[in-house]
Amino acid sequence: MKVVHLSTYHTFGGAAIAALRLHHALRGIGVESSVLVQEAKREEDGVQGFASGFIEKKMAFARFAAERAYFLFQEKDKSVRFHFSPLWAGVDVFAHPLVREADVIHLHWINFGFLSLHSLEKLFALGKPVVWTMHDMSTFTGGCHYSRECDRYLTHCGFCPYLRKPSATDLSSRVFEQKKNLFSNAPLTLVSPSRWLAELGTRAALTKHLTSLAIPNPIDTSVFKPASSSEIDLNPAKKWILFAGVNTQDPRKGFAYFKEATQLLKDRLADWGIVVFGKTEPDALTDMGLEVKSLGSLPAHEVVKVYQAADVMVVPSLEDNYPNTVIEAMACGTPVVGFDSGGIFEQIEHKKTGYVAKLYSSEDLAKGIRFVLEEADYEQLKLNNLQVIGQRNSFGVVANAYLSLYQKLTEVPI
Repeated sequence: MKVVHLSTYHTFGGAAIAALRLHHALRGIGVESSVLVQEAKREEDGVQGFASGFIEKKMAFARFAAERAYFLFQEKDKSVRFHFSPLWAGVDVFAHPLVREADVIHLHWINFGFLSLHSLEKLFALGKPVVWTMHDMSTFTGGCHYSRECDRYLTHCGFCPYLRKPSATDLSSRVFEQKKNLFSNAPLTLVSPSRWLAELGTRAALTKHLTSLAIPNPIDTSVFKPASSSEIDLNPAKKWILFAGVNTQDPRKGFAYFKEATQLLKDRLADWGIVVFGKTEPDALTDMGLEVKSLGSLPAHEVVKVYQAADVMVVPSLEDNYPNTVIEAMACGTPVVGFDSGGIFEQIEHKKTGYVAKLYSSEDLAKGIRFVLEEADYEQLKLNNLQVIGQRNSFGVVANAYLSLYQKLTEVPI
């Protein structure tokens, strides 16, 4: 069984990381898996960059820039600039040896100048089974990555809230029509890490005729695992609340609710603290109610140590598919508190592995943190997390779920 994964990025972003982990998981059970990305960032078994030379890399950036420039004149404002993909610019990969030799073509996140609608048309014309793991909603919308309160994708996109001049024939409507023609007879099966997004795929006008399944993202439990002692310089007398740095200006990430929640916990100033890794604006971390220790951007092996050192992680996203950070923390035995939104509520088992707070409620988010740190049997929470991850997200479980799908589509043995 030969499978080629197509992903814009090699190591940047949650979708790319999830695709890479699946690649390694599949190779671990004997599947001849390979990954074709726009530009490889390091030497890695089975991974090739389509743009390998200096000129090719410059052209890859030019495609990205051209598509962003194309959207620039139609965007509502700069806050949505990187949240809408018209699939206007891309390369033709249908003749690449990895694609030609594959039994299954597996798409992941392919926006930002890697594949265009024209590229997809040529891939579908090969007649090979195509699996598309949806890492956001852009597969079945007129371009937005997350629709927020808009549900026009259920009937026909247009009057798009991301655009400067919404209308019945705006960019989202035109992209929708192009996708409608493209998907009508495509040899395509949809997969989502979350049941939430898979269900939306069965309801969306563009994809309701297609099979849409839920298979969770994998996590390498030989890397993400508990540690007997902390290797991070944190005050051992305190309990630490972990937050992964995000764009705090993006309302979808819910930072404002997290900040309000920690302000409600200021009575525990002497006992609890907040530890943050990743890119977060320093000004955003003022007036948090508790001591804040910012570690900045960290390499992957250091991030694992932070998960292991934390006592609870908070993921306050208001709309998200299946954040890798949730399962990474859980695999290290660290309970997670998050909102009842998107696929997050599927990742966390309420009061068994963590706490699922009422959407938009800072008070309930704070209550969840108190539950984990004060009320729950913490050691049992930790054991529950490890058990759930082992049964649901381990490399072997997820790889075999995908292999079963591939075999149904191809009748090719492993």
